[in-house]
Amino acid sequence: MQKIEKYLFNKKFNLIFILFLLYIIIFFYYKRLDKIKIGYYSNSIRYGGVERVTALLINLLSKEKFFNIYLITRNRKSEGEYKIPKNIKRICLSEQNKNLFDIIKQENIDIIVYNFYNKLDIEKLNSLKKTKAIFYDHSSFFYWIFTKRIHFYETPYPAYKNSKYIISLIPLENDYLFKKWGINSILMDNPTTFEYNSVIPSDLSSLNIIMIGRVEDPVKRFSLGIKAMKGIIKEIPECEMKIISNKNQRYEKLIKNLKLEKNVKFLGFKKNIEIFLKNASLHIFPSISECYPMVLGETKIFGIPSIICGLDYLSLSKGGTIIIYDDSPDTISKEAIKILKNETLRKQLGKEARISIKQHSNKQIAKKWVKLLLSVYKEDKESYANLNSHKMMTEEEANHILNNQLLLLKKRFPNFNSLSLEKLKSYSFS
Repeated sequence: MQKIEKYLFNKKFNLIFILFLLYIIIFFYYKRLDKIKIGYYSNSIRYGGVERVTALLINLLSKEKFFNIYLITRNRKSEGEYKIPKNIKRICLSEQNKNLFDIIKQENIDIIVYNFYNKLDIEKLNSLKKTKAIFYDHSSFFYWIFTKRIHFYETPYPAYKNSKYIISLIPLENDYLFKKWGINSILMDNPTTFEYNSVIPSDLSSLNIIMIGRVEDPVKRFSLGIKAMKGIIKEIPECEMKIISNKNQRYEKLIKNLKLEKNVKFLGFKKNIEIFLKNASLHIFPSISECYPMVLGETKIFGIPSIICGLDYLSLSKGGTIIIYDDSPDTISKEAIKILKNETLRKQLGKEARISIKQHSNKQIAKKWVKLLLSVYKEDKESYANLNSHKMMTEEEANHILNNQLLLLKKRFPNFNSLSLEKLKSYSFS
């Protein structure tokens, strides 16, 4: 009897021990998946568009069980930062007297998401054995042209050609130009600050115009919108323009010289702009170059029409937008007057704006990011390539946009008068 009891006890003990081992193996397997270390590298999480995108992505992905997220910033923590979850490890290089590569090694980072254009950094990241790098391209190739990088080697694109994983935000580049240049990219959308279904759109009843952005950035060209107000108030004297940005002495002087003090107001930088979007009927967006402007997405969510200057290559360019192909304040003012004086047109454009942004949801963006990070971690080339699941731009569509941009370039820069379409495509300006 004792032998039988001992046998049964040993059998039960062995079964429990085997189950315990299985539990440990399963636990550590999933724990290992849970510990994929993702580093996001940014200047900070305050003020700029890239910084806000980084903060939004971190918030979205912090809920995923597969990842441990690290935020690596050049700058130290400061007041007015965008919020991130408490479980995110924050590392400020300026406080630790270390560089990015020190932190990658120290924290054993699996994947680094790089938001800059330093070619030496890109080359060094590409040479790492364990850590994989995703290069998040936040600028259009027109930006490099407008900032006088007219030689291909002056841009980040030669370094991108030697990189495995590139995020593009512009269909023209991802679907067409990057393929011609030998760059292996996938198209993504930036997340938005506001959730589509949680927003009460503007009723478009006011005569308020809004401009939003970093006024000190010359690319934003706020002066065009301010100058357009001179013509607008001749037809609509009660119209007001609200600029959500830090004050700028040069623009304040321009406002004073044009005698627009009663109609144009700087509101300062605001983290929460919802109250201003609810009370606006038109958005003027005169930037010379953009990639995936968050402000355009935000105004669309609130059903606000936009006037944009030539940016027909953006993912968000269609739907509720009026695109003008010159840099004339008079043209902007004429289009603004049409919209503000015609309630039917204004509401139709607002409806189109809302419809056009509905498909760009944070939920879908988060899902795509999870697929991206897992495919990069597993080095699954097929899964990575399959992320380009959208309808690709045709060569005819690409040529149409590039021809529009070529005409604009020639208007803006007379020294490009002899530039051909083929040379623009090949980024050859000599």
